[in-house]
Amino acid sequence: MKSTLLYLIITFLLSCTHDSYSDLVSGETTVNLRWNKAYNDDSIDKSLIGLKWALSYMGATLPTSNTGFNVTGNIITINIKYLGFSNEAQQKLLKLSEKIKQTEEYQTNQSIDLGRFVALLLGASEHYYNIIGTPDTLNAVLTQYTLLPQKGYVNNSSVSLEHRIIRFSEQNGFNQLFLSEEVDPVTGEIYEYETIELLPNGQLRFGIFDTNGNRKNSADALHSGAGKPAKCMWCHESGINQMFNPQNDYAGYLTYADFQSTLIGYRDTNRTQKLALTDGVDFAQTQQHTLTELLYISFMEPSAERLSLEWNMPLAQVQSLLSGLPTHVYAEFPFLGNLYHRSDVEALAPYQGLTVSTNIREYSPVEVNHLND
Repeated sequence: MKSTLLYLIITFLLSCTHDSYSDLVSGETTVNLRWNKAYNDDSIDKSLIGLKWALSYMGATLPTSNTGFNVTGNIITINIKYLGFSNEAQQKLLKLSEKIKQTEEYQTNQSIDLGRFVALLLGASEHYYNIIGTPDTLNAVLTQYTLLPQKGYVNNSSVSLEHRIIRFSEQNGFNQLFLSEEVDPVTGEIYEYETIELLPNGQLRFGIFDTNGNRKNSADALHSGAGKPAKCMWCHESGINQMFNPQNDYAGYLTYADFQSTLIGYRDTNRTQKLALTDGVDFAQTQQHTLTELLYISFMEPSAERLSLEWNMPLAQVQSLLSGLPTHVYAEFPFLGNLYHRSDVEALAPYQGLTVSTNIREYSPVEVNHLND
């Protein structure tokens, strides 16, 4: 009788331990994201698409089944284990989620604002680099590819304030490197390097490196308007860009016509390959990337109405708190209404969330790196 009772007690304890362990593992890999309506036509369905594009930019494969996502009310729960990230990327995301869950915001709402989450992914260069796996040095990138002898010369860039030398490797499925050197046209001095790599999920991986080949958070505005990786994403729209301005021909480089034809050929082949993917975002829906941009723009530059939802506070009370602060209209998306800057309103919030960089696309005076804390 005693042995039977002892067996039942041990079995019960082991069962409880197993269940608790399963719950812990499940809990550690999920994050609750809170959607707050930002404009008239906004919806949680649109925002879920925007979130999926944001995760895809970070390297997620995103299985076509909705494994990894659960929507309840205005909460999107993601499970980092099932989003198609590499093991290394998962570990970085889990570390970031730990920091998120320690904040007043998460402990108050049991969730993080969806826009803040996207801003922490795309708008913090070090988070982006670490999760997507951009190496620390240019040399570490170059050792993975063989650059072709042909190269292009750009003297009339729509991005750079300098001339650019563009080198590239052969395109082999989703494997290719483009290397841009920002060059002084008189001295030949190289001010900066920028890289674009094709990824297996159809997206591009961006890197910015200083004159010594060390990775940096943003391009130098004295020489380039490339900004941060998030600006590269916005400009390239997940594709290989052709040249938008005519260029002069230079000895030793492809002619403007030949270089343009080469870029268009790479772009079209890459586009065909992306459309054949069965997992991930729908590359046929070319404007869906805008839903990602709206997520971080409406967070970084919120309206009083959005803040009322975010802070769970009556609109009149929010307007009173914001009185005296300047407003503006976002030229690209005027339907967002009269907006404030996040840096102006953050201290007024009833609870504090994990800090974000002060600018998503351009050089940021405050550039956060919570993975290094």
